[in-house]
Amino acid sequence: MPITADCHLHSSFSGDADTPMEEMILRGIQLGLTKMCFTEHNDFDYPATETDTEDMFLLSADSYLYDLLKLQEKYADKIKILFGVEIGLQPHLSEKNDTFAKAHAYDFIIGSSHICNGKDPYYPAFFAGRSLEDAFGEYFTSILDNLDVYSNFDVYGHLDYVVRYSPTKDQGYAYETFAGLFDKILTKLIAMEKGIEINTAGLAKGLRDAHPCRGIIKRYRELGGEIITVGSDAHAPDQIAYAFNQAAEILKDCGFRYYTTFQQRSPSFHKL
Repeated sequence: MPITADCHLHSSFSGDADTPMEEMILRGIQLGLTKMCFTEHNDFDYPATETDTEDMFLLSADSYLYDLLKLQEKYADKIKILFGVEIGLQPHLSEKNDTFAKAHAYDFIIGSSHICNGKDPYYPAFFAGRSLEDAFGEYFTSILDNLDVYSNFDVYGHLDYVVRYSPTKDQGYAYETFAGLFDKILTKLIAMEKGIEINTAGLAKGLRDAHPCRGIIKRYRELGGEIITVGSDAHAPDQIAYAFNQAAEILKDCGFRYYTTFQQRSPSFHKL
């Protein structure tokens, strides 16, 4: 397997997962991974629904770190376990998110857009009563809004997350349709010395491609982008390192000859 580090993982410390961290680690070892970075969710101001509470994605970082340190030591001779977090970005939360990010010495921080103008695209209401082009455009514009006010992260997560839950998935969707917005996003990220991830959950959810689509990954490389991590976004053991061989081929096709991992917020580059 050309990629041996899964840099986007969730355990029972995330509000939408229930697998103990140790079970995830044991599966990673079984798969031959050399590194696993847990990136538990923290989303302030998550909109409550009939099934989800406002505090569903509030991370108990101290408890998370306590368990992770014990497991780092227990499995030190088998795999490197890294301390990460996935922070849900919204423009009005920039100061609060920055305080949260600085409270612990994370190895790796993913900044992600789960909520767009108060709504999660996971729910059909985000798409109701308008065209997919309008819904996608609003989501991608919100990423630019976040980049204007927040920078304490290492990579931007699943840039086209909105596509995963659209009524038609990624049918008819392509980089070219939103090239103007994507180029602004990618240019901004590169200027900020931030990376992106290739997130294989898109493939696991039945999309034609990973997140983001290969058109975006290729354009990021063309514009000079170099930092790209690989993550399964696994919430259960059977999702760990999903389609990583395919991810490696996508990266090579898009002009990459390496992938990135982070430790103590510093990137390292590994040949594919």
